[in-house]
Amino acid sequence: MRGFPASSIGVTCAAALALPLAPPAAAATSSSTPPSSTPPSSTPPSSTPPSSTPPSSTPPSSTPPSSTPPSSAPPTAGAGPRSGAYVPGSTRSLPLAHLARDRAPGAAEQGLTRRDVRPFSLVGVVWDRPTAALHGRVEVRTRAAATGIWSGWKELEPHNADHAADPGTRESTSGGVRGATAPLWAGESDGVEVRVRSEKATGADRSAPAAARLPTGLRLELVDPGKGVPPGTGRARTGAARSVPAERKAKPHVGARPGIITRRGWGADETLREKGAVYTKRVKTAFVHHSDTGNDYTCSQAPSVIRGIYRYHVGSMGWRDLGYNFLVDKCGKIYEGRAGGVSKPVLGAHTRGFNSNSTGIAVLGTYSAKEPSSAALKAIARLTAWKVGRYGMNPRGKTYLKSGGGNLYPKGRKVRLNVISGHRDGFATGCPGERLYDRLGSVRSKAGKYQGR
Repeated sequence: MRGFPASSIGVTCAAALALPLAPPAAAATSSSTPPSSTPPSSTPPSSTPPSSTPPSSTPPSSTPPSSTPPSSAPPTAGAGPRSGAYVPGSTRSLPLAHLARDRAPGAAEQGLTRRDVRPFSLVGVVWDRPTAALHGRVEVRTRAAATGIWSGWKELEPHNADHAADPGTRESTSGGVRGATAPLWAGESDGVEVRVRSEKATGADRSAPAAARLPTGLRLELVDPGKGVPPGTGRARTGAARSVPAERKAKPHVGARPGIITRRGWGADETLREKGAVYTKRVKTAFVHHSDTGNDYTCSQAPSVIRGIYRYHVGSMGWRDLGYNFLVDKCGKIYEGRAGGVSKPVLGAHTRGFNSNSTGIAVLGTYSAKEPSSAALKAIARLTAWKVGRYGMNPRGKTYLKSGGGNLYPKGRKVRLNVISGHRDGFATGCPGERLYDRLGSVRSKAGKYQGR
C-alpha cells in the first residue's frame, strides 16, 4: 500500500481444525512457549531468539475449499489444498534494467521488456534498502498460461513502509529486510513485462527538472506458490484439537471461536520461516487490512494465494514469517497466518508502529473500489469477537496503544483507537481500501452481538 505523509491523515488506507479455547495468554515471551498469565506490563516484546520448536499441526482434510459463499450459519473450518502430489514452490528473481525510451527529461525508468518465463502466479518488485522510498509508478502485465492472453497494465503499490515490523525490533533490524511493493496475484502465468518510472517526491519543487532517483537493486520477483501440502510439515501433538461442538459455544463476552484453517491446511512450507515465534502481551486491537493482491482469485485458489504471499514476505522481503496473524478469503474462510498459535498473542508485522498488543487480519483482495463480500465481513466479525474477547475487549469500544513510531504518530505517543481498527487508523496509508474501511462500523456491531453484548 502506498504510505501517505502525516498531513494526509484522512486519505484513502489450513488441515482445517477447530482448535479448543485456551486461557488467554498475557506475558510477553519470544520462545514458542505460550506466554504466562502474568499481568501485562509496559515492557516491549522480548527480542530473545525464538526456540526451534514449531507450532503443532495436523494432516489436512482432502475436501477442497468451497467456492460458494457460506450460508448465514456459523462458518466451519474449511479444508486445505486439493489432494494430489506435492509440488514445491519457488521464486525467480530478475534484476531490472534501464529502459531506453523517449521519456520526459530527467525521468528514470527501469524494467524488463516482454518475455517468456517459467510459470508463476504472484509477482512483486523489491529493492535493496527498506528505508528507501520508491517515488514512482510500478506497473506489470502478465500472460495467462492457459490462454496466452496478455493482461492490461496493473499498478503495484509500495508495501514495505506501512506493512512492517515495528522500528527497532529484531525483525526490522535483521539486515535482510528489503523494500517492496505489494504482491499481485496474477494466476498461472508464463509471460511478464514490467516498468518502473520515477516521479517527483511528494512536496518536491515543481520546477525541478528531474524526478526522484529510483532505489538501487530493483528486482522483479516471480513466485510459484507450488501445490499441495509439504511432507513432514509437522505432527499433531497428543490430544490435538478436534471439532467439539460444546467448545464452540460463546462464553460471556467472548465470541465462539470460528473454524480456522491452519498453516498445514493451506500448505505452509515451515522450512522457509524462522523457527519459533515471538509474542506480545495481549490483544487490545485488531487491525483490518486488505492484501492488495487483486481480486482475480477463486476461493479454491485462496490457499495458493496465501502460500504466494508467505513466500514473498519471507523470501523476497526478508521477514521472519508471513506478516499477518490471520487471513480471510472472499468466501468467509479464515486462515492462520504467522506461526505461534491462533489462541496466543503472536507478534505480527502488519501495522508499523502498532504491532505490539494487536493482531492483524488481512482480507484477500483489493478493496479500494470493490465492495468486500458479506461472507468476509461476517468472518472478520466472528474472528474478532473471539480473539479480542479473550482479552476482555469490547469490539464496539475504544482502547489505547503506544506508538512504536510511524508516519502518523511519533514513537511513545499513546493513541486512542477503536478495538477494531483499519490499518489507516495507525499509519497514513490507503489500506484497507475505502470500501472495506467503510464497512468496519457494521463489523464492530456484529462482533459485539457475537459476544452477547
